[in-house]
Amino acid sequence: MSEKDNLKPHYAGHRARLRERFVKAGANSLPDYELIELLLFGAMPRRDVKPIAKALLNKFGSLGGVLDGDVKALADVEGMGEVAAINLKTVREAAVRMLGQEIMNKPVLENWQALVDYCRTSMGGNKKEQFRILFLNKKNALIADELQQDGTIDHTPVYPREVIKRALDLGASALILVHNHPSGDTKPSKADIDMTMEIQDAGLKLGIELHDHIIVSSVGHTSFKNEGLL
Repeated sequence: MSEKDNLKPHYAGHRARLRERFVKAGANSLPDYELIELLLFGAMPRRDVKPIAKALLNKFGSLGGVLDGDVKALADVEGMGEVAAINLKTVREAAVRMLGQEIMNKPVLENWQALVDYCRTSMGGNKKEQFRILFLNKKNALIADELQQDGTIDHTPVYPREVIKRALDLGASALILVHNHPSGDTKPSKADIDMTMEIQDAGLKLGIELHDHIIVSSVGHTSFKNEGLL
C-alpha cells in the first residue's frame, strides 16, 4: 500500500464499494441505512456518514420516517446540519412530484393505486392534519390538486361551501377528498363523516359528484366508498 493510500480516510473505500453495489446489484441490495448513506454522500463529502445514517433511522424509525421528518428535526441529529437535511427533503419532494405527475390530466378512477400511492407519499407521514381536494372533469381526469392550509395534529377546518365554490371556479364535475391522520389510525371520525356528507349534499345540488374521501397515514389508507360511507 502506498503512502498516498494511507492518507485516505477510512470511509473512502466504503463509499466506492457502496456506489458499486448500487450500480451493479440495484437499490434492493442495500439496507435502508446504506441508501441514506448514498443520499448523504453529496452533502458530506468528507464525513463518515454511516453512524449518521443509523442515528437518523434510530430517531425516525424508518426510511419513510426519515424522509418525512422536517428540516429542523433532521438537522438536529448529530452530524447532520441544514444542508444535509435539505438534501434528504429534496429527495422526498422529487418523489412526491413524480407521483403527482403520473396522475395529473389522467382518468384517476382507472389509475386508483397510483392515486393512493401519491396521497400516502405526499401526506401520510405528516405530523399535522392536511386536507387535499382533487378536482376532476367530466372524463374523471384530474385537472387540479389543491392542498388546504395545515391544521392541528387531529383537525383541519373544512368549509363545504368553499370547496364547492372552488369546484365551480375550476369547472370541475367531480371531487375526491383526501386527508391524513397523524395518529396512524385511518378510521373516519364522526366529524369526518359529517363533513363529507355536507360536501356531498352541497355538490349534488350543483351537479358536482363526490367520488370518494380517502384518509391516509404512514401505514395505510381508508376509502369511504369501500367502507360503504358514500
